[in-house]
Amino acid sequence: MKADKVLSLAGLAARAGKVDSGEFSVEKAIKTGKTFLVIVAGDASFNTEKKFRNSCAYYRVEFRKYSDKDALGHAIGKQERAVIAVNDEGLAKAILASLDRN
Repeated sequence: MKADKVLSLAGLAARAGKVDSGEFSVEKAIKTGKTFLVIVAGDASFNTEKKFRNSCAYYRVEFRKYSDKDALGHAIGKQERAVIAVNDEGLAKAILASLDRN
């Protein structure tokens, strides 16, 4: 299996304590201005994607759609997660750079 740099970096951010996951926690992180990147799973519901896309646009937070719930949750050491927020600017930039290369 090929190593996934985006998910590896998300795992690193989680181990550093710089990730919020789950709808309520991510929504709070966006509104308080402490997050730099929101990643929504590709298999998340349309309403979940729309909610976070609109929220990120309003609060000027980077938004990306990537992978699936199982892989996203597994990367951060949790069960399935439809959405995660990266709260470290450097790690968020590294993840964005990896996403933009794909």
